[in-house]
Amino acid sequence: MRLRILLYTGYKVFSSVPQQNGKTMFNFGSPMWLFVRSGLLKLDLARYSLPCWRFIPTNQYFRMELMHAEKLRKEKEEFEKASMDVENPDYSEEILKGELAWIIYKNSVSIIKGAEFHVSLLSIAQLFDFAKDLQKEIYDDLQALHTDDPLTWDYVARRELEIESQTEEQPTTKQAKAVEVGRKEERCCAVYEEAVKTLPTEAMWKCYITFCLERFTKKSNSGFLRGKRLERTMTVFRKAHELKLLSECQYKQLSVSLLCYNFLREALEVAVAGTELFRDSGTMWQLKLQVLIESKSPDIAMLFEEAFVHLKPQVCLPLWISWAEWSEGAKSQEDTEAVFKKALLAVIGADSVTLKNKYLDWAYRSGGYKKARAVFKSLQESRPFSVDFFRKMIQFEKEQESCNMANIREYYERALREFGSADSDLWMDYMKEELNHPLGRPENCGQIYWRAMKMLQGESAEAFVAKHAMHQTGHL
Repeated sequence: MRLRILLYTGYKVFSSVPQQNGKTMFNFGSPMWLFVRSGLLKLDLARYSLPCWRFIPTNQYFRMELMHAEKLRKEKEEFEKASMDVENPDYSEEILKGELAWIIYKNSVSIIKGAEFHVSLLSIAQLFDFAKDLQKEIYDDLQALHTDDPLTWDYVARRELEIESQTEEQPTTKQAKAVEVGRKEERCCAVYEEAVKTLPTEAMWKCYITFCLERFTKKSNSGFLRGKRLERTMTVFRKAHELKLLSECQYKQLSVSLLCYNFLREALEVAVAGTELFRDSGTMWQLKLQVLIESKSPDIAMLFEEAFVHLKPQVCLPLWISWAEWSEGAKSQEDTEAVFKKALLAVIGADSVTLKNKYLDWAYRSGGYKKARAVFKSLQESRPFSVDFFRKMIQFEKEQESCNMANIREYYERALREFGSADSDLWMDYMKEELNHPLGRPENCGQIYWRAMKMLQGESAEAFVAKHAMHQTGHL
């Protein structure tokens, strides 16, 4: 007891500690160090001597003291086994029991508030079997000091998974083990149920539903356990949804998880609930439509139209793409093209670039080069474009048996009209095409070069000159 008082007195001298990046740090060049050196505490001082340890985060200092105590306990045990007498043994019972770690704990939690720090110390203490009393004290303090923090309840609930059955015989069969796991999970949920009554906040419900989701997605060969987890997850979800205490992200996570495991009815229930609460969320509508597509609902087109009524045009692009992709697999070419045309009327600006590329790809897949060229012609004045839009047509042309060089020139000229002032690669590829194509005109390369030099600006012009020089010397 006298040593504990001395330790604590020294530590109080040392309690005014600096803070760095929001974490309390202990300075081993200050009063505590002098106190240790005075001989009142006979510790292994070498572990404090490295300059790089001058400042250490509190929880790491706590861990270091427990590790030191564990080291001393092992040394003492080895000496006792060997029946060796050690001169001036440094095996104080207080140090062996982790008294200094206890003092670090008591002082640090009086300075650093919050359940998160408390839990970090408890997690460290649990790594050391000899510190059972310390673990119990930290755990009891956590519950007493931080009842208003969801992290406390979450930790206490999850701890039930680690508590072994009180029965003497441990389950041996797979079925018995599954039943035991189910009981542990029920005990966890009993704590969570008390938690959401005591602390009915969105953060607390998030902890609860997150736990249910983790257990639901945990692999198990037991049909009984899978069924209980699904039932529990849906029950908790319905309660939280009724209270409107779940975030959009949690609706999405739950629906996606249910969909992955092919629980379509439950996934749809969550997605529908999500779109009711978050009507202006494109993500929730897309998720709902994805579930309906997987469920082979007959009213998909009508439901896409319903989504567009509730959503702002700037968030609708993913839904238009989903509708077109679904239509390609389920409807006729005419129906799919009608979707693309509707989409291009509704989506404007930069978002329309993606749609045009998708439309062109679909046209080539479904109707070949002739269809792709017709779509290209219909869109060739509908700015904005991407370079990729023109490169696709160049590639489609080159894949034809009777490749038309005049068409390739047309596509390059149109691309250069849009991007010729910045894209040096376009100019280089145009020149290479004239040089390498069987119907190319190498004599056009000089003219293309001088046009490029006039149009390209700044770094793009420099890059073009460098690439052209490398090509001329055979390095490109």
